[in-house]
Amino acid sequence: MSTAFRPPNLALTTVGLSLATFMQVLDTTIANVSLPTIAGNLGVSSNQSTWVITSFAVSMAISLPLTGFLTRRFGEVKLFIWSTLLFALTSFLCGISQSMGMLILFRAIQGAVAGPMYPITQSLLISIYPPAKRGMALALLAMVTVVAPIAGPILGGLITDNYSWPWIFFINVPIGIFASMVVGAQMKGREEKTERPKIDYVGLITLIIGVGALQVVLDKGNDEDWFNSQFIVITSIISAIALAVFLIWELTDKDPIVNLKLFRHRNFSAGTLALVLAYAAFFSIGLMVPLWLQRNLGYTSTWAGFATAPLGVIPVLLTFVVGKYANRIDLRLLASAAFAVMGMTCFMRSDFYLQIDFYHVALVQLLQGLGVALFFMPVLSILLSDLQQNEIAAGSGLATFLRTLGGSFAASLTTFMWERRAVTHHAQLAEQITPYNPTAQAALQQIGHGDTTTAAASINQMITQQGYQISFNEVFHVLGWIFLGLIVVIWLAKPPFGAKPGPAAGGH
Repeated sequence: MSTAFRPPNLALTTVGLSLATFMQVLDTTIANVSLPTIAGNLGVSSNQSTWVITSFAVSMAISLPLTGFLTRRFGEVKLFIWSTLLFALTSFLCGISQSMGMLILFRAIQGAVAGPMYPITQSLLISIYPPAKRGMALALLAMVTVVAPIAGPILGGLITDNYSWPWIFFINVPIGIFASMVVGAQMKGREEKTERPKIDYVGLITLIIGVGALQVVLDKGNDEDWFNSQFIVITSIISAIALAVFLIWELTDKDPIVNLKLFRHRNFSAGTLALVLAYAAFFSIGLMVPLWLQRNLGYTSTWAGFATAPLGVIPVLLTFVVGKYANRIDLRLLASAAFAVMGMTCFMRSDFYLQIDFYHVALVQLLQGLGVALFFMPVLSILLSDLQQNEIAAGSGLATFLRTLGGSFAASLTTFMWERRAVTHHAQLAEQITPYNPTAQAALQQIGHGDTTTAAASINQMITQQGYQISFNEVFHVLGWIFLGLIVVIWLAKPPFGAKPGPAAGGH
């Protein structure tokens, strides 16, 4: 593969690649706030409507680690163009769906074609930029990764409220067509070596079953009460067996469908571990804060979106500064600073209370943005730094897959912990309020003006809210320590973090 290729218009190519990634990342969150409307329009329960999210997540999780194999088979440019066009087509089909079954099917196909888009964009951006400017390209991609999930719920809410839910999918069609046409035209002269690797059927089948079942367990665990559900137990056993076979097979097969031997690179291993754990903690924050605002503070989904949106301000402002000057500093120092800032904002949230105002919530989000601005680009640069050029697409796909899986684990675990600890705190706070406690009974008489039943219901609601609040604070205290612990992990990587010289320029 020629690493010296430069497209006729670098800026236009960058816009095309970034737009496609923005569209794909946006789609992971844009449907979340529209689920009640979709469920109502298609005549299903809100529980069934969550499969709109699950089907997309499962398919994407399966196709992400296959990026390296697909790149070898079809070439990076062709894979990007077809993935983007098929994403636009499946978005249109999602929009015209007349039943929940149709919508879930098309969302599953959409997730499958979405998988390779982010890793391929990363690989193509690295290949078209000169080594000195690759930090800039990765910083731009990092900004897209941060801003798109924030914009998703706000945009989804505005479109659903003012137009109709199919438009959350229809807006992808012109963007997808434009991005694929621009990249196709600009990258036309790029030399690509393709091969016909034999299909590792055992690896492919065990990957589909193992990852698919695991993603379903993580998405549905809280709804089904985890291992009290026979469905979750059976699905977990299937996932564990399939993934065990997959790991053993891929590590011993001569031509595996997922190249796990990439972990022989020290920086790839350390960088991927830091990325997965940091993204899992970051994802937990992105999930819990809007939920807390709506459940405990009574915000609407739109206002919860506005309160969390300041997170994207500093990454947008600092992207090009970080990209331009980051390589003059040890990237491990930048990542450490990012983890310190994000840990500090978690500790700040661990002091939140029920009467806190919008300004303070938004201010902490804004401050966290500084950590996010310094996080993605250095960590991505470190994990890709010791890969060969022909390993970048596979490495990026594998790291993104593990990052996505980390996010799913975090979502399930933090929601579970929040709920479980809230129940414990409710029990502790309420244990003195009994018919045999004269002080409690006198207080109930006074609050309810003689009506103890109404007063008890009111007190119970207050205790429930306080239980959730204490639990919320505890979770953020733990997240703060996780971020500080990651500072140790990132120092396991060793310089240099620059591009490899010669024809195998691995990039940042």
